[in-house]
Amino acid sequence: MAETSRQRDLNLLIGGEAGQGLLTVGQLLARAMVRAGYSAVVTQDYMSRIRGGHNTFTIRASDRKLHAPREKLDLLVALTAETLEYHRHELSPTSLVVAEKRFNLEGPGIISPPISELAELRYHNIAMCGVIGNLIGLDRETLTDMARELFGSKKPEDLEKNLAAFSRAWEWTAGSGSHDFLKLPPAPGGGRRLYLQAHDALALGALSAGLKFYSFYPMTPGTSLANALAHYQSTLPIVVEQAEDEIAAINMALGASFAGAPAMVGTSGGGFALMVEGVSLAGMTETPIVIVISQRPGPATGLPTRTEQADLEFVLHSGHGEFPRAIFAPGSPEQAFDLARRALFLAEDSQGPVFILTDQYLADTCREVEPFKLDGLPRVEPGGKHDGAAGEYRRFKVTTDGVSPRLIPGKSEALVVADSDEHTEDGHITESAEVRTAMVKKRGRKLELIRSRVLTPEFGGSDDPDLLLVCWGSTLGPAAEAVELLGRRGTKAGWLHFSQVWPLVKKQFLPRLQKARRVVAVEGNFTGQFARLIRRETGFETSEKILRYDGRPVTPEFILRGLEHGGKP
Repeated sequence: MAETSRQRDLNLLIGGEAGQGLLTVGQLLARAMVRAGYSAVVTQDYMSRIRGGHNTFTIRASDRKLHAPREKLDLLVALTAETLEYHRHELSPTSLVVAEKRFNLEGPGIISPPISELAELRYHNIAMCGVIGNLIGLDRETLTDMARELFGSKKPEDLEKNLAAFSRAWEWTAGSGSHDFLKLPPAPGGGRRLYLQAHDALALGALSAGLKFYSFYPMTPGTSLANALAHYQSTLPIVVEQAEDEIAAINMALGASFAGAPAMVGTSGGGFALMVEGVSLAGMTETPIVIVISQRPGPATGLPTRTEQADLEFVLHSGHGEFPRAIFAPGSPEQAFDLARRALFLAEDSQGPVFILTDQYLADTCREVEPFKLDGLPRVEPGGKHDGAAGEYRRFKVTTDGVSPRLIPGKSEALVVADSDEHTEDGHITESAEVRTAMVKKRGRKLELIRSRVLTPEFGGSDDPDLLLVCWGSTLGPAAEAVELLGRRGTKAGWLHFSQVWPLVKKQFLPRLQKARRVVAVEGNFTGQFARLIRRETGFETSEKILRYDGRPVTPEFILRGLEHGGKP
């Protein structure tokens, strides 16, 4: 790389211990990039501990739209001496390493700012921000404005000291030599945009659809959704309740929904294991509920702060007995917003559980997002109207589409009954074989309503691909970029992304699978769960699979390596 050229695509990693403030540095830089008009993909890697360990904050930025992280680094910022050793394999011959002078790291490509001389210990992170900002060519005024917003609201008395440390580090870097090859191209501008994680967008989508109640028990990585929703409790009509455990959390949400409040509950795989009986309760009482499961590696505690896509089959088959459900899996913040809305409406209309599968990578990855258009969006209106006399109301009336009239307790003179046992049309316990058969069929017919609204998988790339990557959920961005890279090499490639993974309507996608000459499944699990589901539902065998299950996110490079080795990276 010539030192006079500028980076079209910059990948920088900040590494250090939990508690060192690397999140502050990273968020300040990333927000400034987005405000300047750059596209950014921010990924976080953190160990399961409060302090210590080795954590990273990685920012990939460009003046063109980005959708996925990248492996090779252009700039490594070491807040500890060990960081360089941890990430040496991710460097290229042109990479630059920034490490504080006191670490005594020497060699080509290493710049050593005297941070301890430029700032007091508590301001080391903001001083390092000044160094990085200058190196990559960010606008100084944009960075300082972001610093004022960040520190001025939290600790106004420290604002000037932060800005002073930032300025000293900026000036030192300006006099340390030319590093123009690291600088981003001029900021493209582009107006005000949001800087969001997928869970932030999911929360906004749910609120826009009329969500009124959210319950949870804290569990990484699902807790960030609760935090996002709790932020709006003081300004919007929503209750966010931390329960004593996951069993209580799902039952609280079911109670709220029964009482007429659109409800959602969130957890991760281990917590969902405790919620499963509540899922069956929703199926039997035909109570609308949206359940968000943020996947992480298992079994048991597994890797609690890492990522995986291994809970699909668990969610698909959770609960005893048979009853319909739908499962969504967003691949971007924009999809998270839309699918949250869709899930709440579908839960209300089908009167049962609807699932949204995210994962740690998707939950903790920040991106720039165009502001959502909220004007005119409809909101869920629970319940309905009873057009007969009060005594004639039958909550579980057998209907042709399986959807029975649902009234909200206290909003009419009708008696509203719910029962976890099998029941008659008016909601009372029965052991009649005839009634049981009729009720099972009635509930089962709701699957046709769900099937009629299934989202068609999104397709991109070559219209007539020799190679087709099949992906779902968070693997959308990496698969799309891998196809783009293959196209530059002359390969006719395409991608097929499922944002709804159940039910499957084979006419929506089977022709594409049959037409492609090579079909490869890309998933973040060990067994290829979605490929196996496609085979079960359609008979189509995906002969190659690129699977990742080390707790790290799928990347475009990981996919390309897998393709070179026949699906075995």
